Amino acid sequence: MHDIRTIRENPTAFDAALSRRGVDAVSSQLLAIDTERRAAIQAAETAQAEANKAAKEVGAAKAKGDDAEFERLRALVGEKKSDIARLGDEAKALDAKLTDLMIGLPNLPYDDIPDGADEADNVEINRHGAPRNFDFDPVEHFDIPGVKDGMDFETAAKLSGSRFVLLSGSIARLHRALAQFMIDTHVDENGLIETITPVLVREEMMYGTGQLPKFGEDSYQTTNGWWLIPTAEVTLTNIVNGEVVEDHYLPRRYVAHTQCFRSEAGSAGRDTSGMLRQHQFEKVEMVSVTHPDQSDAEHLRMTKCAEGILEKLGLPYRTVVLCTGDMGAGARRTHDIEVWLPGQNQYREISSISTCGDYQARRMNARFKPKEGGKPEFVHTLNGSGLAIGRTLIAVLENGQQADGSVDLPAVLHPYLGGKTRISADGTLS
Repeated sequence: MHDIRTIRENPTAFDAALSRRGVDAVSSQLLAIDTERRAAIQAAETAQAEANKAAKEVGAAKAKGDDAEFERLRALVGEKKSDIARLGDEAKALDAKLTDLMIGLPNLPYDDIPDGADEADNVEINRHGAPRNFDFDPVEHFDIPGVKDGMDFETAAKLSGSRFVLLSGSIARLHRALAQFMIDTHVDENGLIETITPVLVREEMMYGTGQLPKFGEDSYQTTNGWWLIPTAEVTLTNIVNGEVVEDHYLPRRYVAHTQCFRSEAGSAGRDTSGMLRQHQFEKVEMVSVTHPDQSDAEHLRMTKCAEGILEKLGLPYRTVVLCTGDMGAGARRTHDIEVWLPGQNQYREISSISTCGDYQARRMNARFKPKEGGKPEFVHTLNGSGLAIGRTLIAVLENGQQADGSVDLPAVLHPYLGGKTRISADGTLS
């Protein structure tokens, strides 16, 4: 959410920044409500002062035996109390109206974010590794002979419908190994705090990180009001919801491996084959809560953490800066990391690392005490996949596939697989 004081100070700049994200000018509407709200608050304060003054004078009139003045002052106190209540209700209603409008607005992009409409306008900033030259035509993950028996979409459809998968045998073990490898790397080498969080959250937590109110259709809600998390960003970021932490607490770096749930409401017809886009999937998520002065450096650090996982796995990737039209609503800057999938002959997103500034913190009222003293300030929050496990599984399988239908596995995973190094063409680990 935005700071109304910033909008008051420079409404033209605010509108210009939002226009880069395709949002029409709204500052005049916001400021009109804000002016009316502040006027109601000021009027209520004036009425309160007048009521207090009259209340003091009531006793004096009574002592003097001035019954007429006594009655006039008593009526005035009652009138002012009524005005105070009415003006307070008006101010609350206007504040709620202003909040409703503000909470639906996206974050302001940094000045250096490229303008653009969609992913075609993203800008590449890094590329690592070269796609492998195959001496046969590589296939997608679900068509690799050694994978087919361990990746069952038909049974999953019987159980749950489309966009689900049942993993078994060597594929299930490889999936588990990837998750463990990612968590170990982030904890032991990157200094993140391993965290196990709920996957069901209260509605206000979804508001805190920006999934609500605008993107509710992308997630699942239970009949008793809980929401299934679309990412552990929701739980990890909301750890500081409503908190005022000490300056030395920052930065706080979390990592969690969780199930994630998304309705994929806006992706009808996209990636319907295989397990690239699922309703239920697992992800290792990173979240950092930082001092405002540290957030830009932390964004680069988190990007390196995610890239490092791919480098250890020997997977080619590229990193792009998302343009204004492709960036998520809560982000000020996003780095997408795209892994090479030879079965599709293209790079596909495997991680988004975003810095949100104080946008989420304002929604959560998450603040810190400056070490030099003064009023508490809003923290900055960042989030990113480190990585999406299912998509990493796809990349490992497709990049490691062999002509005989087997799959060679990255060396860093061998210890997690009991020393096994490949999936044979019959689907067994060997």
